[in-house]
This record gives sequence, structure tokens and C-alpha cells, in this order.
Amino acid sequence: MTLERYTVARVPFPFTDQRGVKHPPALVLSQPGWLPNAAGMAMIASKRHAPWPLDWPVQDLQAAGLPVPSVVLLKLFTLDHSLAAEDAPQVEPRLRRLLGL
Repeated sequence: MTLERYTVARVPFPFTDQRGVKHPPALVLSQPGWLPNAAGMAMIASKRHAPWPLDWPVQDLQAAGLPVPSVVLLKLFTLDHSLAAEDAPQVEPRLRRLLGL
């Protein structure tokens, strides 16, 4: 699978205080082919945590395929394509412009 830039994918995150793995959403930032079989991504989280200075709220939850109010976090990582499930549409154009993407 190739992850397309500006899409939302479900990705596995292990939690040290729990058994198992959760699959929260992440924003794909890199273009296909940036790394062989991997993508650069940013975490997406619900607004339940205290805001950080660089958090960016997702305004159109339906367009992003997110069920609850969410923010893009400046927590960057790379992930092998085989571990992600692409399941949501493209991120809203306004967020892309403001992030300079």
C-alpha cells in the first residue's frame, strides 16, 4: 500500500501502561516515494489533553474522517506502509495551507 500525502491513516501505537496496541489517526506528511515503503507522519489526538503551543485543531471532522474533536500534534515519526491502514479522506485545504503543506 502507498500512503498518499495529506490523508489520515490509522497507525499502531503501543502503550507501556496497557496491554495491546491502539490505532489512533495520523496525518501523512510525506509524498509517496520519499522513503522506500515508509511515510513521514504527524500524530492526531483528541482535544482531551492540555493544549500544546503548536497543536492545530482540525476544523472539519467529517471531511477528515474523525469522530471526535481532534488536533494535529507536532509529534513526527516515520512508519512502514504495511503497518498503517489508510481509512480517511484528505485533510481540509485550510489546514494544509496553514501548515505550509
